Amino acid sequence: MGKLKAVVVVTMISTVLLSILWRATLHLEDNENFVRCLLDHSHPSHPISSAIYTPKSSSFSSVLESYIRNLRFNESSTPKPFLILTALHESHIQAAVTCGKSHGVQMKIRSGGHDYEGLSYVSTLPFFLLDMFNLRSIDVYIETETAWVQTGATLGEVFYRIAEKSKTHGFPAGVCPTVGVGGHISGAGYGNMMRKYGVSADNVLDALIIDANGRLLDRQSMGEDLFWAIRGGGGASFAVVLAYKIKLVRVPETVTVFQVDRTLEEDATDIVDQWQHVAYNLPQELFIRLMLDVVVKSSGEKTLRASFVSLFLGDSESLLSIMKERFPKLGLSKSDCIETSWVKSVLFWSNIPLETDIQVLLDRTPQTLDYLKRKSDYVREPIPKAGLESLWKKMMELEKPRMYFNPYGGKWRKLQQKKFHSHIELEIYGRFNIWRIGTKQGLKQQIVT
Repeated sequence: MGKLKAVVVVTMISTVLLSILWRATLHLEDNENFVRCLLDHSHPSHPISSAIYTPKSSSFSSVLESYIRNLRFNESSTPKPFLILTALHESHIQAAVTCGKSHGVQMKIRSGGHDYEGLSYVSTLPFFLLDMFNLRSIDVYIETETAWVQTGATLGEVFYRIAEKSKTHGFPAGVCPTVGVGGHISGAGYGNMMRKYGVSADNVLDALIIDANGRLLDRQSMGEDLFWAIRGGGGASFAVVLAYKIKLVRVPETVTVFQVDRTLEEDATDIVDQWQHVAYNLPQELFIRLMLDVVVKSSGEKTLRASFVSLFLGDSESLLSIMKERFPKLGLSKSDCIETSWVKSVLFWSNIPLETDIQVLLDRTPQTLDYLKRKSDYVREPIPKAGLESLWKKMMELEKPRMYFNPYGGKWRKLQQKKFHSHIELEIYGRFNIWRIGTKQGLKQQIVT
């Protein structure tokens, strides 16, 4: 009887192993068929073979990891694509769409890899990765105040190329230079000029996309509904966006920036309270971000620090006059203000020393990488002081929390009421939290808390 049980167990194990091997073989065959499909749809003048990476490729891991911006998603347990296509030409994207559709596999599209939850390069379903980093040409036309930008470019590259041509033009977009254009603009793209010029998507004039049928379309041929959707509806939702035609905006030769820090002992609570009531209603040329974090005093005790970071499209004298009248509790002084060019203000907002050459904006690698958890939300009315004090208490219980508050209002609100989603009309400001911890385990503990 014991021998019979042993035979049955061995038979069951053998059956399971054979089933696993059969599935693995079938999976391998499917992947090989997919590669064959890509090769079959490759245009002779633009061969696709050099853009294909499979787990057998020696550089597969390095290509995959090169644009992972959150160490949470660079673990051995993180699901990996069965293939990476680093498209070199629009025909490669057309092949990817066609083969993905015919084989019924999921396609992830990565521009810069800065999405909060790794959605551009992680999936629980079998998937391949369309990586756009090779498609990053930028053509700036100052005479028409426009530029064509491929979606594999970074914001830093866009800012640099504009500054090459003009000292009085810029583009309203985010403050992190290594963010990819594709994900940023397709997700709307807020930044420190949105109160003056709206978000990035408000300043898109045209686009080139590859639709679900593999067709190359522009604004006219795709139609206004689809054109509306790719400016805020997400980069991978409706089509593969190949390039955007953007409208450049006028900036003064001299702008003013500042960062002023205040702790609880320096009346941070009262200052934050006033910021909530005025920041969204200041002149649209003035943007003041509020950052909250926890620091340690010389006594060894923790305290809350509120940092006010600003871009003003004008000179310091004009700024000081506005602040004295509208936001006096901050106590801004002349010595706090730095007058610089618009492109140099990008360095300031990126925590890069102002004396650094602006070529640093061409660096596609972030200064640091961490295990991160981010969550964003909207605030519809000011938080009362009692609520702020409860927030300070909670933040000081955590290890390395950080909160950012971005004021809206100005032209941004008018544009949203006219063109985009009505549910965001009433927001005073948006906020997002960051848990930035050096280890995976430390991050897990903070999120659970």
